[in-house]
Amino acid sequence: MPTIGFIGLGNMGAPMAANLVKSGERVVGFDLVPASRQAAAAAGVEIAASAKRSVADAEIVVSMLPAGEHVLSVWTDVLPAAKKGALFIDCSTIDVASARKAHALAAGRGVASLDAPVSGGVGGAKAATLTFMVGGAADAFARGKPLLERMGKRVVHCGEAGNGQAAKICNNMILGVSMIAVSEAFVLGEKLGLSHQALFDVASASSGQCWSLTSYCPVPGPVPASPANNGYKAGFAAALMLKDLNLAREAAQSVKAATALGAHAAEIYQHFAQAGHAAFDFSAIINFVRERSANR
Repeated sequence: MPTIGFIGLGNMGAPMAANLVKSGERVVGFDLVPASRQAAAAAGVEIAASAKRSVADAEIVVSMLPAGEHVLSVWTDVLPAAKKGALFIDCSTIDVASARKAHALAAGRGVASLDAPVSGGVGGAKAATLTFMVGGAADAFARGKPLLERMGKRVVHCGEAGNGQAAKICNNMILGVSMIAVSEAFVLGEKLGLSHQALFDVASASSGQCWSLTSYCPVPGPVPASPANNGYKAGFAAALMLKDLNLAREAAQSVKAATALGAHAAEIYQHFAQAGHAAFDFSAIINFVRERSANR
């Protein structure tokens, strides 16, 4: 049975690795956090003694790490231990420049690589319904796609190295901006005496329709599965939304793209996080809009 190496067994990586095990793969994983290693082991992941050992026998290596600096550090460490002909897939959400540096590191070792950040949050990771946005050579994508399909329901090749990250940050800039817009609309509706359900019924069937409204509505009631009905327990934490908006802002600055709404959304989430709400779901931004409205 081919071996899959998996580095990074946190909130996203652990259920992704577990789904590979469920699909019949042999997965050898590693994480710096003991509790994460234990949880992954309980799901059937074989735990290696180090990151290097997790890749030593692997035909494909998946990494899911916090930031570009971690990806570059880990790949620099483990690539010399990788098998000839291995494929490295990074599913972290990182800056485009770091993603392209990681591809270059792999190429320098004769290893194929993909950047494949995900959309769908922890729920999607557990349910194997993630969307993968993939950058890299066509032949590497063809090799990696069947494995990614075991962890998600949609796998999109976005072009060459780094383009998966580019697609992810563009998508999440739309998401961050639209959630603020939806939240502002509900707060305005409240002040005008409009019920949440009435606004939802109109906007969800009209030109205001968007994912932030119909799948992730920031007020309790209209969409039962939304975090608003569970005390805004994070499916996608505000801190992660801020991270992605900052990545989008940095990318925009690097290519001189005008993204005024994206930059303003980053500022709003920055204030929200600094007020102590970073661990709440990003849709809880509606409470911040309410607070600001009350202080006017």
